[in-house]
Amino acid sequence: MTGIPLTVIGGYLGAGKTTLINQILRDPQGKRYLVMVNDFGAINVDASLLASADEDTIQLSNGCVCCTMGADLFLAIGDVLDGDMRPDHIVIEASGIADPAKIANVAVAEPDLVYQGIITVVDGANILDQLVDRFVGDQVRDQIRVADLIYVSKTELSDHLSMQLTTISKAPILESDAATIEMLLSPSTPKAPNPTTAPHTAYTKWFTEADVAFNRNTLIYALQNRPEGVFRMKGFVRAETRMLSVHVVGAHIDVTTFPNDVETGLVAIGLASEMNPQDLNKWWAKAKEKALTPYSML
Repeated sequence: MTGIPLTVIGGYLGAGKTTLINQILRDPQGKRYLVMVNDFGAINVDASLLASADEDTIQLSNGCVCCTMGADLFLAIGDVLDGDMRPDHIVIEASGIADPAKIANVAVAEPDLVYQGIITVVDGANILDQLVDRFVGDQVRDQIRVADLIYVSKTELSDHLSMQLTTISKAPILESDAATIEMLLSPSTPKAPNPTTAPHTAYTKWFTEADVAFNRNTLIYALQNRPEGVFRMKGFVRAETRMLSVHVVGAHIDVTTFPNDVETGLVAIGLASEMNPQDLNKWWAKAKEKALTPYSML
């Protein structure tokens, strides 16, 4: 049984996290999402989607579930994993004053979960003022700093805003439009942007057959030194005596043993303006040359 992907959505108060959650619940793209929130107060669920509700859980007719986290996040996650219907993806909405990285640790500690990254939502209309606010500036910067993806809401991304954000984090920056929602949570199967509504957004994908056996540490070293612009990479690579599952989100790299024999291959996704597939072809060719070289000899 493969692990359930877990994504944390963070961002300061009023950044637009709940708006993003609502979009996910309205259009889950055929997936069963379980969204965990602190309370239901701001979650706008269409009446036509509501199947049932009680004090702690909302069931939707499209297969999604929304539940409160309660005092102990680990216990809440345990209840989900022990339930009859395992979701396809778990999304946790961090409170506006929370540290998303601490919440994301549940994915590292729980073997049945796969860390899918931290999405920090940035209020594009107010972020520049927030960053210089002597009371909240440090907290806002910290939430951006731990992001694997930065999602700018409420306004278009200006050059000045982009420059300010890149001084805090090297995470890719996406603008809030309908074409990016699926990309945020399932970047391995991107939805083509709608040129009439989001002409600024363009993605590119790269794929290779991972047909060479790797030393695990050497593979990790290669992934750490991949070309710039890749914000998501996943797939399976053969080691000398086993399969390796690869998950890369931003700066986070996870290479673990996979129990089953599956078809090998790696897929990468990134913004077309940032990721060059030809650079990835050259990078992978060099990586294969040293595939079984012990890491200590690199």
